Amino acid sequence: MLDDGTKPQKFDKSKLPSRHITEGPTKAPHRAMHYAMGLTEEELHQPMVGVATCWNEAAPCNIDLGRQAQIVKEGVRAGGGTPREFTTITVTDGIAMGHEGMKSSLASRDWIADTVELTMRGHSYDAMVGMAGCDKSLPGMMMAMLRLNVPSVFLYGGAILPGHFHGKDVTIVDVFEGVGQHAAGNMSDKDLHELECVACPSAGACGGQFTANTMATVSEAMGLALPLSASIPTTFTEARNHYAKAAGRAVMDLLALNLRPRDIATRKAFENAAMVVAASGGSTNAGLHLPAMAHEAGIKFDLDDVCAIFKKTPYIGDMKPGGRYVAADLYKVGGIPILIKALLDGGYLHGDCITVTGKTLEENMKDVVFPTDQDVVRPVSNAMSPTGGVAGLKGSLAPNGAIVKVAGLKVKKFRGPALCFDTEDAAFAAVQDRKYKEGDVIIIRYEGPKGGPGMREMLATTGALSGQGMGDKVALITDGRFSGGTRGLCVGHVGPEAAVGGPIALVKDGDIITIDTDAGTMDLEVSKEEMDRRRTAWKPRMTNYQSGVLWKYAQLVGEACNGAVTHPGAAAETHMYADI
Repeated sequence: MLDDGTKPQKFDKSKLPSRHITEGPTKAPHRAMHYAMGLTEEELHQPMVGVATCWNEAAPCNIDLGRQAQIVKEGVRAGGGTPREFTTITVTDGIAMGHEGMKSSLASRDWIADTVELTMRGHSYDAMVGMAGCDKSLPGMMMAMLRLNVPSVFLYGGAILPGHFHGKDVTIVDVFEGVGQHAAGNMSDKDLHELECVACPSAGACGGQFTANTMATVSEAMGLALPLSASIPTTFTEARNHYAKAAGRAVMDLLALNLRPRDIATRKAFENAAMVVAASGGSTNAGLHLPAMAHEAGIKFDLDDVCAIFKKTPYIGDMKPGGRYVAADLYKVGGIPILIKALLDGGYLHGDCITVTGKTLEENMKDVVFPTDQDVVRPVSNAMSPTGGVAGLKGSLAPNGAIVKVAGLKVKKFRGPALCFDTEDAAFAAVQDRKYKEGDVIIIRYEGPKGGPGMREMLATTGALSGQGMGDKVALITDGRFSGGTRGLCVGHVGPEAAVGGPIALVKDGDIITIDTDAGTMDLEVSKEEMDRRRTAWKPRMTNYQSGVLWKYAQLVGEACNGAVTHPGAAAETHMYADI
């Protein structure tokens, strides 16, 4: 019996994918394999629901997903389905950061989507609950949902609680910045060790509005996750259990309604997603992940589209790294729904978008009352800025665009000489040794999707600069990426990237670069004639990755402005998995 007193739903399997493994005499061998795992005849003739998790022992972000999956399975069973749990990979940025391991990070997003697709296709599952906890696993799992287009619910594993150091809340970003403070002689060995021991006190994803929490916010705003489910810290076990079971129940309701991810993730839903990123001062990585997710749904929604919405959305969420609060603070005052409610009340967001509840976004928020006795999220009428916490840039240095987080940024305009590095490692070493000066524009190139390969994040370098007190005194530009925890005037996703001969490849030490985040421009003050001469002399660089998965990724990956995707997407489909 269901919790509300109703009986589990009955389903007609004649059009569901799992009929290929459970129905009719020819499927006797397939059923035999399932009997070996303890399934009953009744369970075999129910819908088969994939419960896909990124559980592993690599990081605190994912460590609780296996436990939560067991509760999701209870909800699936209560709704009349047969859950089949499986796991996929993750690469955890906090541990991959600052060394060659970071080249695997962005590539893992697409391999997560690919491996989930292969598992779902190979076993003909009818619906899916996708569970993720770390930066790339969230968009990767949602990309798989949109690609497969079977009824699906996304469930975030939850954020970590803040640590406490010398009377202040701290996150993993404080440790990266502590490395810079230590190098500058402003933090002792003892204090750095104490900080590293207390910064991550529990399971869960990094606590600020970094990439994981940014994409968790997106999951609720787009309607791919149940309202409030992405807001709850991992260690709030009772609340997480409630939403885990509800996610399992909800996917069965979606299967009965045949309400699919692409019915939910419309163009207007992607616009909602970009608005909540901007309003919360979210991660620049959303500029990669939203286009990639849209690509899976056959929707053109590139970096230009994302940045146009950023520009007209007010910044109202006072969240780290640009602000003061972490995800647990947001949950205590009402969670992501109060951010959504503030934007709806202010005339932003498309309230008529359908969600996994079967109701519209506006209907979901009907009973949410925006709390006035808190300052984590402000009303639109009292925004911290009239434009979002993330901005797009274009100009002669980035003809295909670039992105910068402006939340909490003190310096909006910058002009200075270039200091060029062809790898992040070389730049980090120079920063650690203070081989740069105030006013420099540090260039880190050949770290784009193809050139890295893998488009590394630069938190080790940006954290060191901030820790040295230079975050507002230099600018940093790269065709790579930044962590959602990066602070300072740091411009990423510059396109075209250096590996394909983009202008960033042609910059020389001492060239003057001008950045204006208010105007949305970034220019190289070098004549066209000189750039033409440099372009003629330029030769492509060979990476050290001439075999294996990163070689394969470099052959497939496209431009950052389109999401750094690795296949043609839904627009090229001749069939859809959900209809096999």
